[in-house]
Amino acid sequence: MDKEKKSMLKDALILFVITLVAGLLLGFVYDVTKVPIEQQKAKAKAQACRNVFSQADSFESMFEEGEDLMAYFPEGLELKVDVNEVMQALDSSGQLMGYVITVTDHEGYGGDIQFSMGVTLDGTLNGISLLSITETAGLGMKAGDVLVPQFANKTVERFTYTKSGSTNDSEIDAISGATITTKAVVNGVNGGLLFFQNVLLGTEGGAINE
Repeated sequence: MDKEKKSMLKDALILFVITLVAGLLLGFVYDVTKVPIEQQKAKAKAQACRNVFSQADSFESMFEEGEDLMAYFPEGLELKVDVNEVMQALDSSGQLMGYVITVTDHEGYGGDIQFSMGVTLDGTLNGISLLSITETAGLGMKAGDVLVPQFANKTVERFTYTKSGSTNDSEIDAISGATITTKAVVNGVNGGLLFFQNVLLGTEGGAINE
């Protein structure tokens, strides 16, 4: 074997060892960080439930993890968001008070906007709690301060947004200079309300009818 082939073989072996070590290190880091990340996600989800349904005593997941919730939505009705999870909000005796619905809208200026919304059995929206948002600083990122408070304690079938000042409960004042973000959040909330009205209101005892 000439020197050139030996050199190539040596380089390939070194590259293989480096790749193997890097892979092992990445796997180790993933294993170390996986549990804390999952714990943080669970903590954030629990806090979001409390934020939008403070009167509830406990929360229970209504569907299996990873289940396609959109399959329950009636055909012929367009839902432009993803419903990711539904939690039952229960009182101290275990009676159903309403739901916490986690929704993702894909129309944000900076990408997906995900939030939880609490809806009582009579259709009152307690409010929403942002989980993930990456909009423009100073504009769309004002959603937490400008948009979120406007949804609290409203009983309407759907929301619209306005740039000229709201005149009733169903109108949301848009963020100045961030109409796309406003539209995404409003559409997301409307999607969650549609799911409540067309799927969850068709349940009996808190379970989906087969």
